[in-house]
Amino acid sequence: MGVARWVAAGIAVVLSGVSLATQEVADPARNPLPNPNPIVIKDWGKLPGRVWGSTAGVDIGPDGHVWAYDRCGANSCDGSTLDPILKFDRNSGKLLRSFGGGMFAFPHGLHVDRDGNVWVTDGQRSKDGTKGHQVIKFSPEGKVLLTLGRAGVAGDGPDTFNEPNDVITAPNGDIFVSVGHSAQQPNPPPNASGRIVKFSREGKYMKEWGRMGSGPGEFRTPHALAFDARGRLFVADRGNHRIQIFDQDGKLLDTWHQFSRISGLFIDRNDMLYAIDSESSPQRHPDWKTGVRIGSVKQDKVLSFIPGHPAGNFEGAAGEGVAVDADGNVYAAEGPISRKVAEGGLTKYAKK
Repeated sequence: MGVARWVAAGIAVVLSGVSLATQEVADPARNPLPNPNPIVIKDWGKLPGRVWGSTAGVDIGPDGHVWAYDRCGANSCDGSTLDPILKFDRNSGKLLRSFGGGMFAFPHGLHVDRDGNVWVTDGQRSKDGTKGHQVIKFSPEGKVLLTLGRAGVAGDGPDTFNEPNDVITAPNGDIFVSVGHSAQQPNPPPNASGRIVKFSREGKYMKEWGRMGSGPGEFRTPHALAFDARGRLFVADRGNHRIQIFDQDGKLLDTWHQFSRISGLFIDRNDMLYAIDSESSPQRHPDWKTGVRIGSVKQDKVLSFIPGHPAGNFEGAAGEGVAVDADGNVYAAEGPISRKVAEGGLTKYAKK
């Protein structure tokens, strides 16, 4: 779709709360598509002595093992001392390490960098105002290495975030943070954000782009981030039901509409794109199914599809986060919508 058509439709899109892409693009998953990972393993990754709550974050470390977080047996870690950050053996699902207890209000985005460091965004303010609206970098052992944002302070300045959604690092170490969770609402609050903020590897503010909206380069909840092999930044613009692709200076390169209302993104070493939709429903995104849509970073085309869990409705129920290991196994981080039917915090989709 051309930029001019997006600009012309921008006002109508914002007022309706429905992306133009929804009105013009039919769900590719309604057609017969292959499912490359038909073996469903629910409740993968056990938590000894505790019950999984909700999550939206999962990633693969450089050693091949699986990292995730748990919202402390509930849908929040505010007031809890449980360790939310978790490392699992990729083969057995055994818990290998945990840390971060008492440090988060609402863990949201998770990224493991090339050195094995673990980055987590804290997307909400704690009740006592001492936590939240930050990005924290940990060593693989759980030592805090870097903090971005000011604890408990929501803002749109160079040193503050208002609901940071996700974080990712470029090959040179530059840090990108997507900000603004409430912008996807039909009537967003007046202070809702929608921006991408770029920092140096040392945490120095460099630049930012975007604002709340539905035009080119605008966002209604930039929920997830991923880089392809060319260094292009893929942004899951969830409330606008699209992917926006940028260079690392914020130039908009392309806009894709085939991958639905995306909560999580992952691009594997073969430049295959995995986009998980956890929110499509008659109210949010009618006539689209939840699940993982898979394609190449070369084109806006869905090639295969892993359906969500059966949930007694048309759309099903799927997780919010997605990651893929070197063998092609897909892991879904189950959020508040899918957690009950998934019977655990992580679901593993294996090949035959």
